[in-house]
Amino acid sequence: MVQAYILVQTEVGKAAAVATAISQITGVISAEDVTGPYDVIVRAEAADVDQLGQLVVAQVQGVSGITRTLTCPVVHLSS
Repeated sequence: MVQAYILVQTEVGKAAAVATAISQITGVISAEDVTGPYDVIVRAEAADVDQLGQLVVAQVQGVSGITRTLTCPVVHLSS
């Protein structure tokens, strides 16, 4: 299982609606509107990196009101 944070920028005033729409997508663990340079932070999971990419490109980026995304895969570093 691969998990990632997806940082989302939206059109002005669209963060809440975008977060609500994204939260309904299968594979999305959470979607919260935040303040700062990004408007919504999403945590998502998929079986592998390819499916994660498909989730982001085919579903998340298709939500109306999104202007830009940045996907940050979670890594597990051992000491």
